[in-house]
Amino acid sequence: MDEAPRTTYILVDGENIDATLGTSILGRRPRPDERPRWERLLQFARETWDQPATGLFFLAANNELPMAFVQALLAIGYRPVALSGAAGEKVVDIAIQRTLAEIRRRDADVLLVSNDGDFVEQVGELLDGRRVGVIGFVEFRNHGFVELVDDGLEMFDLEYDVRAFNESLPRVRIIPIEEFDPVQFL
Repeated sequence: MDEAPRTTYILVDGENIDATLGTSILGRRPRPDERPRWERLLQFARETWDQPATGLFFLAANNELPMAFVQALLAIGYRPVALSGAAGEKVVDIAIQRTLAEIRRRDADVLLVSNDGDFVEQVGELLDGRRVGVIGFVEFRNHGFVELVDDGLEMFDLEYDVRAFNESLPRVRIIPIEEFDPVQFL
């Protein structure tokens, strides 16, 4: 009897990525064409770890479901997880923490798409031989994740590794000299 192939669960903290993109990188609300192409993330996960990937996209719905966005997520293969809770309750963080804890009980790998340090403890607990990665913007990634690299955590940049954007973002980053292209600055 053949076993089902191992799965990578992609947990997207949409709130965190959107806030980082808007507040820290663009300095304004991102236009639709400036947002990540989420289907590229699914493809990246499948190709990078050579196994099926299941995308879970967590969003705070606050009793109002953004149907156009939900339909788009469904069309490209994500399972939207729309959440609500009491005022001030970080429902997306709570749900992702619970999901990371549940994945620990399964024979699966995980890619967390967030810069948020609220998940460092749960990510660290998953580093038990399985593949675990964090995807975000390297210059805004919580330092707690960097400390887990020696334990096996893989880190990827949403723009540079995943190539999730159609155009280059106005980011300042440290450039390895072998990647430096003066044309980008002229």
